[in-house]
Amino acid sequence: MVRYKNLDGHSGVLAYELGPDFIKVQFTGGVVYLYTSKVTGRRNVEHMKSLAVRGRGLSTFISTTVKDRYAFKSFSN
Repeated sequence: MVRYKNLDGHSGVLAYELGPDFIKVQFTGGVVYLYTSKVTGRRNVEHMKSLAVRGRGLSTFISTTVKDRYAFKSFSN
């Protein structure tokens, strides 16, 4: 996973991984969410990818727009 830049300095996002039709997001508590085009929506996933690379706004977008539309939730070690 790639460390999230967190340019605003107060994001709960720690890292992310990009795939052709998904994004995995790891939060500071260790929880990893998988967001897929099928479950989350292609536009949302593509927007989340751009926010992740930019390093700003990903956590806010997830909490305000995507909410609980994730494909899978796991806990990192």
